[in-house]
Amino acid sequence: MPRPTTVRNPRASSQAGIAAILAAARELLAEQGVAGLSIYSVAERAQIPPSSVYHFFTSVPALLEALTADVHAAFRACLQQPIDHAQLRSWRDLSAIVEQRMLAIYADDAAARQLILAQHGLSEITHADRQHDIELGQLMQSLFERHFALPTLPDDIDVFALAMELGDRVYARSVQQHGHINPRLAEEGMRVFDAYLGLYLPICLPKRPTAL
Repeated sequence: MPRPTTVRNPRASSQAGIAAILAAARELLAEQGVAGLSIYSVAERAQIPPSSVYHFFTSVPALLEALTADVHAAFRACLQQPIDHAQLRSWRDLSAIVEQRMLAIYADDAAARQLILAQHGLSEITHADRQHDIELGQLMQSLFERHFALPTLPDDIDVFALAMELGDRVYARSVQQHGHINPRLAEEGMRVFDAYLGLYLPICLPKRPTAL
């Protein structure tokens, strides 16, 4: 009687391979920055042939774009975490919660700091980051709308995305100078974020009776 054949799920195998490659790239990025990343160094760290890396990622920029998407997935998740509506006194309280959650991601993830805040000069990554910022800005605006009655905002610019980008400029300076976001510049970045939003959101923005 023939022995049963074990059929491997190619999709599960591919996902496992991609996960191993991204994990190795994340480690190298955290340790050495973008300059230390290559297809061969990732393959060596993941203990797989370089051809296996090329099968999923044809270049370092393609690999970095995937890591950028992974980082922004963590940012999206933090915007989707529950907010205690009763504890919000003003929109600045909500702003502080959001920024502190994002700062926690930067603090815990050296790869995120290298990708989003460090100077790497890769236009592909900068473009991908800005596209993700637009999505995050839309999610953030929806979050604010659930708790506060927002005024009419411009439709030709992404106010919340720009606020995030401006705050990130301050965080980037800290990373470039210190390798991390120190408390003083974390505070300044949050002030920049609030200051820009304050150009469009009045201080006494009406709070909704209950969250939408």
